[in-house]
Amino acid sequence: MGHLLQPLLDWYLRSLGEGGLPLVALLMAVESSIVPLPSEVVVPPAAHLAWTEGIHFFGMHLTGWPAQAGLVAAGAVGSWVGATLMYWFARVAGRPIVMRYGKYVFISPHKVEGAEHWAETYGPFGVFASRLLPVVRHLIGIPAGIVRLDYLQFSIYTLIGSAVWSGVLCWLGVQIGADVSHGDMHRVTAWLAGFVAVVGVLYYVFVHRHMRRTPTR
Repeated sequence: MGHLLQPLLDWYLRSLGEGGLPLVALLMAVESSIVPLPSEVVVPPAAHLAWTEGIHFFGMHLTGWPAQAGLVAAGAVGSWVGATLMYWFARVAGRPIVMRYGKYVFISPHKVEGAEHWAETYGPFGVFASRLLPVVRHLIGIPAGIVRLDYLQFSIYTLIGSAVWSGVLCWLGVQIGADVSHGDMHRVTAWLAGFVAVVGVLYYVFVHRHMRRTPTR
């Protein structure tokens, strides 16, 4: 996927100044749909730009904490839009079609079964928790749609979880941006290493084992 995503990421970094919050929301919607675009490369650069230079939102120039709040909202709404598309696709199409044709849009049967096992294990709370974890983050709408989880409940958990995750990424972007501005690259390395380690542990504990122990159907 790297060679497919790199041109998109390069374009994003060039376009962030003018695209502003709508661009962030758009890419977070992509991140929560069929393309596993990492939110870790979408929100932190925008948070750094918003904190140091400001960010645009339909003619308004936001800076400081209002800009960070706008990014959290944009990230949450964008993630909800992408997750909603996955939810209704799975709900309308049904499990057999998703399992048969999902592989053509980067959704393998193994991943679907893993996400289903995750949902069965954690229930509605899994929708919230999934927004904080890799892999299952962009897949959770599929089992939720297949089992016809109440859409309002799905939306609420998705919005809350996405807002929390976007807030974490904004905080990381501000911290790294401040250290870069002061030339403290060793602190930037420490922040990144710590963040990757925490996410990796959470992924292994809560996702990896469940994605391997898929249910027998």
